[in-house]
Amino acid sequence: MTILLIGGSPLTPSRSTRLLHHAGERLTLLGHRTHRLQVRDLPAEALLHADFTNAELARAVSLVADASALVIATPVYKAAYSGVLKAFLDMLPQDGLHDKVVLPLATGGSQSHMLALDYALRPVLSALGARHVLASIYATDAQVQWSEQDGLSIEPGIARRLQDGVDALSTGLLARREFSEPEAVPLD
Repeated sequence: MTILLIGGSPLTPSRSTRLLHHAGERLTLLGHRTHRLQVRDLPAEALLHADFTNAELARAVSLVADASALVIATPVYKAAYSGVLKAFLDMLPQDGLHDKVVLPLATGGSQSHMLALDYALRPVLSALGARHVLASIYATDAQVQWSEQDGLSIEPGIARRLQDGVDALSTGLLARREFSEPEAVPLD
């Protein structure tokens, strides 16, 4: 089972991508295999024109199809998730997230945009057929800091919520694996 980490920020570096990578590191420590997809690295013209024949876009859509779960991170602009992420999600088939567990993450300038994940992104993920969208994790720019000297610094309350989200994702995938794997029958 693979977890796809989707970075929806048009900028590099970004707080949301750093938060995403932190979640990915935690999932790896729990024994999960992760892959990364930065939407900003996809060919912009093909993405904006919804060119379904573009090989890079087809490969990215295939990564989503092959994943058991997704962690999606985005900055919040104008009370909504990023446009580049929206353009990518629009490339997915109507049931593109069928049977997947999704952990949404977002960063923004203030607490005023905290509900953007629930009223903007969550309905899209549900419409794409996600089996379960876990509790969203939103952090302000002040709660996620980066310095070359100290690395990533996450406010303790956000770090705890992020770990809870990672644990919930991991538990859900492990339960799914145990449920889907047939029990070994001893041969006498």
